[in-house]
Amino acid sequence: MSRVTSGVTTHKRHKKITDQAKGYYGRRKNTFKVATQAVDKANQYATRDRHNRKRNFRSLWIQRINAAVRANDETLTYSRFINGLSLAGIEVDRKVLADLAVHEPTAFSAIVDQAKSALS
Repeated sequence: MSRVTSGVTTHKRHKKITDQAKGYYGRRKNTFKVATQAVDKANQYATRDRHNRKRNFRSLWIQRINAAVRANDETLTYSRFINGLSLAGIEVDRKVLADLAVHEPTAFSAIVDQAKSALS
């Protein structure tokens, strides 16, 4: 009876990890044991940063909206602007508001005027 070896399976598993570790520095790219640790840690960072990216973009949108609101009216702040939007019944998310503030300033100033009129 012939002996069963797992050489093909092991080689495939090792190659999968070392392919993912391409571009890493030193032994992290070609030694399986070290590459496994590096790839696992990289995947942990990738998962964490996918969530953090959403947080960072929301923060960026808020900063852009705040700057555009203050450029339109010095007395109006971001929080009062958002409150005015909700009172006016305008349901536009922050991503779209920030895009309007950057690319369509006239449309954004019309929204600011509606929010100001709803506040008073």
